[in-house]
Amino acid sequence: MDSKVSAPSLYVSHFLSMWNARGFEFGAILFLATIYPGTLLPMSIYALVRATAAIALSPSIGNFIDSSERLSLIRVSILGQRLGVAASCATFVLLFQHKDALPSHVVVLLLVFLVVLACLEKLCSIMNTVAVERDWVVVIAREDDSALQVLNSQMRRIDLFCKLVSPLAIALLHGWSPPIAVWSTLFTNVLSVGVEYLLIARVFHQVPELAERRRLSQLDNQDPRDVELCPDQTQSLLQPIFFSRYLAPIGESLRIYVRQTAFLPSLALSILYLTVLSFSGQMTTFLLATPKPKITSTMVGILRTVSTISEISSTWLAPRMMSKIGPVRAGIWFLSWQILWLTSAVGVLWTETSKYPYSVMSIFIIGVILSRLGLWSFDLCAQLLIQESISPPHRGSFSSVEMSLQNFFELCAFATTIVFSKPDQFRYPCLFSLVAVYCSAALYAKFVRDRRGHLLHLPSCLKSAHDRNGHEYQSLSMELE
Repeated sequence: MDSKVSAPSLYVSHFLSMWNARGFEFGAILFLATIYPGTLLPMSIYALVRATAAIALSPSIGNFIDSSERLSLIRVSILGQRLGVAASCATFVLLFQHKDALPSHVVVLLLVFLVVLACLEKLCSIMNTVAVERDWVVVIAREDDSALQVLNSQMRRIDLFCKLVSPLAIALLHGWSPPIAVWSTLFTNVLSVGVEYLLIARVFHQVPELAERRRLSQLDNQDPRDVELCPDQTQSLLQPIFFSRYLAPIGESLRIYVRQTAFLPSLALSILYLTVLSFSGQMTTFLLATPKPKITSTMVGILRTVSTISEISSTWLAPRMMSKIGPVRAGIWFLSWQILWLTSAVGVLWTETSKYPYSVMSIFIIGVILSRLGLWSFDLCAQLLIQESISPPHRGSFSSVEMSLQNFFELCAFATTIVFSKPDQFRYPCLFSLVAVYCSAALYAKFVRDRRGHLLHLPSCLKSAHDRNGHEYQSLSMELE
């Protein structure tokens, strides 16, 4: 079956998954802020435990992905997400209506219950995302690079669209009535679960290759660098020394991750999650707290929309560049673009901002917006390299470890704003974010150097001169000998 036949069902199913995930992720923060006004502690605990669960349990999720039948796995992930959201929304409604009447220990238990449900929703979301974006699309493309680029671009386009519009819809409903926002989130998730599963099941039946079970024990025709010890051998070695039965799968997943040829692009991409230079909570708080020029929440919303448009444009630009110069070279170009604009943006924050506040803030905002084009373009390049390099039995393990690292670096970004919490100290987290981009570029440059033998193409005149000088030097050395 042609991939074009199954693509529409895949896109709609992915849209429903991303819309619900993005909406609930943002909505839960608003709901907690409404229930616990005047304090950030419940929201911080909620976000911290949720991210920690993703870091700790993602490798185990990856092993489960690699050893499970594809359609059953997707069914578990969809039901887990929707049950987690539905139960969370019901708990939010209960707290909205009866928080003051409930005993304090019951309110604490309900918060703990919300945190557990958030972890369930997050892990099932990771399971769905890794399975579909790193496994299903590769099988559907059938080793056709152009088809894979189209699938990746459209999936990323859907994700970025939902990232912009779904939180905006929840915010508008919440501004009108918080209970209505919660009930809308609940009904949207419940009503979409059947449609989402039927569409992804339709894709499964349209592509016969998806029905083939992946067996971890089959390591034929693999690169020797990718061959690992079998699980029994790994456990027998690790358990007596460092790992218990619980940690052995994590250790095995890490070994698989670092030995894959796509390790450096994946690590470079993960490090980019250590950033405050995006229109998320940290930078939004900084912009709103800036005394001059005064930036309102409406202006922040407009700027965030412009930034998202820049990000979405990468889904058209990156495939064109990859088709012309290949994903490896395109990746270094897009990272260079990101470095250029972020260096300018962060650099102006270290100037005397009080003398030229409007110019400084304009350069800073423009630099961040334009850098997002390079970030998401590089994301598509790295994703294609990873999809092409990872063997089928290891796709789940590799991608889940990658997601753990992304969540870890995201937590590090939050840590920088905890240490430097004042708005006039925001330039320090920005500097750490810029250093992370340079580290990412250095790792990817090493990958490019190892892969191609060089970083840049010399012009023909310089290349011929270089070859001529090298030949003359070799001739002179032979004469001296």
